[in-house]
Amino acid sequence: MITAPLVAAAHSAVVAAEEVEEVNPLLPHTYDIVWSLVIVVIIAVVFIKYALPKFQAVLDERAEKIEGGLKHAETAQAEAAELRAEYEQQLADARTEAARIKEAARAEGGAIVTELKAKAAAEAARTVETAQRQIEAERQQAAVSLRNDVGALATELASKIVGESLEDTARQSRVVDRFLEELEANASATASSTTSAGKEN
Repeated sequence: MITAPLVAAAHSAVVAAEEVEEVNPLLPHTYDIVWSLVIVVIIAVVFIKYALPKFQAVLDERAEKIEGGLKHAETAQAEAAELRAEYEQQLADARTEAARIKEAARAEGGAIVTELKAKAAAEAARTVETAQRQIEAERQQAAVSLRNDVGALATELASKIVGESLEDTARQSRVVDRFLEELEANASATASSTTSAGKEN
């Protein structure tokens, strides 16, 4: 009977030794795993309840800033496109206005040139007319002076030729007129012969 308890004790010792041999030293015990899981759950709850909303708020704020920046960039780009279109329209209007002003200036310059030409022509005509009047007045004055001088010479010459005095003014005037008429007739005949000769050539 003593052997049976010894065998049982040996058997339990062998089983305990086998159990000791089966335990892996790298694996933690069950109670360590359970308490670790409890701590992880507590940390996860704290993280989800407190830290995660703050992270989410920071991420949402950054997303809003990025979206705001994109919207601002799109708005600025649209405004820049509008300003560019307005600038191009103003540039086209300015070019059209410059062309119109240039054409108006050209037309006005032509009108001024025409007006100046007309004024110059009128001034030239007035100058020519004044010169012709002056020439005519001088010619008449010269004709009167010549008539007096020729009359005196003709009277003196006729007195010497005829041998009598021609002091009578009426007679003197008739002699002078006749002499001048003969001179004018000779001058016009000479001028007409010169003109006809020039035409024949």
